[in-house]
Amino acid sequence: MNDFVRPGIDDRPDYDKALTDEQKESVARLSMHPQDTKTIAPTEGVSDASRQSARMSEANYPASIAGRGEVPDPESAMVDMRDPMVASDGSRPSKFNVFRLGLGFTFSLIITGIVWVSLSSILLPQLVDQIAPDQRAAFIGLINSVGSVVALFANIIFGTLSDLTRSRFGKRTLWICSGGVLCGLCAFGLTFTKSLPVILLLWCGMQLFYNWMNAPFVATMSDRVPDKYRGTVSSFMGGGGVLGQTAGSLVGSLLISNINLGFAIGAIGFAAVGFLVIGIWPKEQSNVDEPRAEMNIKNILKAFIPPVGKGARNFYYALFGRLMMVAGYQMITGYQLYIIKYYTLSDSGLDANGLKLKAASIVATMSVITMVVSLLAAFTAGPISDRLGMRKIPVAGASVLFAIGAAMPWIFHNAIGMYLFAAIAGFGYGVYNAIDQVLNISVLPNPAEAGKDLGVLNMANTLSSVLGSALTSALVMITGNYALVFPACIIVVLIAVFLIMRIKGVK
Repeated sequence: MNDFVRPGIDDRPDYDKALTDEQKESVARLSMHPQDTKTIAPTEGVSDASRQSARMSEANYPASIAGRGEVPDPESAMVDMRDPMVASDGSRPSKFNVFRLGLGFTFSLIITGIVWVSLSSILLPQLVDQIAPDQRAAFIGLINSVGSVVALFANIIFGTLSDLTRSRFGKRTLWICSGGVLCGLCAFGLTFTKSLPVILLLWCGMQLFYNWMNAPFVATMSDRVPDKYRGTVSSFMGGGGVLGQTAGSLVGSLLISNINLGFAIGAIGFAAVGFLVIGIWPKEQSNVDEPRAEMNIKNILKAFIPPVGKGARNFYYALFGRLMMVAGYQMITGYQLYIIKYYTLSDSGLDANGLKLKAASIVATMSVITMVVSLLAAFTAGPISDRLGMRKIPVAGASVLFAIGAAMPWIFHNAIGMYLFAAIAGFGYGVYNAIDQVLNISVLPNPAEAGKDLGVLNMANTLSSVLGSALTSALVMITGNYALVFPACIIVVLIAVFLIMRIKGVK
């Protein structure tokens, strides 16, 4: 009789010996009442990011705590339940280090924005116009489409490879520095060529190596910036992006008569930007001891498998919403020089040189207008979004504002219409840039695969170039002019608004 063991009573383990100290602390926290949690001292960051990846389902979190029956879904990234002062990599950066991270993001986007926009919107179209004016619209569409396909695969592959990288410099640093140098070499090659096939080859090389650098760069936001500061940091990133893009149009318009110098300056900018950013950021810590999946072809190919499951629906709304919004943006800005030359100034009677100089003047004025309104929007939208706790509504509202701006050149067939587009759409796109990346991070299914999943989301940037260029090229070839580009852009952007508003669980 004394040998009888009561199941679950006599044979239960000694929890004081079976549980680790960390597990005991977790149990102790679970036993506390919600009203007592304000007195709990914040725990130190941990190195295992998986311990911080508990997520709420796409159902509304406040509804669940109000007792409506929804339960947390640990597979969803909709609402991050970890300490908002701790980053995904387990670190707890100081406010000064967060400032350094934001400064590095901002400077990078300024430099790359200036280079990309001046080359893609002004200098490269002008080079093609000089070499093969009869093929300009078709070739720009081709170069954007092929380059975007290259960028699409590069973004996902290099985001995944950086996720899997283990080195004493961390997982992102080496990719960012080397990618910038290789991209700069391709840009420098454009100073020596007048051949359309070589231009296409070098442009594809730039797309490849830029995404070699950019995919790990974007993933750093998810890795190292705590949730508490993501809206503000993203706002400064948006401001940097807007400043770079608008300054790029201005710089391109100033260099339109010396495009080889523009390509050389662009090469220097790309080569230097990675080292500049790494120098500004706090040093990335070694991750040689961090566990990871084996780096092989199988795991790289898995990067092309998009997220699945209940929490992935919001991810796809964000993906296709961004795709349509940036496609609308690309429809006008990607053909900005040609639109001004052959739509806005179509009745001017200017010769080729006069047309080039007048178009450059309009581009420069638009750049200044866009720079002012976009910076105002970008630097205020993020902090306001943080304070209100809203992401989806501001992004959708900004998209509507961009659509209104796109209607201005359609209504006013002159330079005034383009200036109104610069002011209204520029403000809308400034707000969009400031907040959209935070919205994207909020719908990531798995923070441990931020590089891969952000690569899939940033796929929208590359596919949008294909879509935007294809739509504009098709409309121009069918109609022979640029008049229908604007209403088509409005429709595309309003589709983006509809998709963004379908996201659940985010205000």
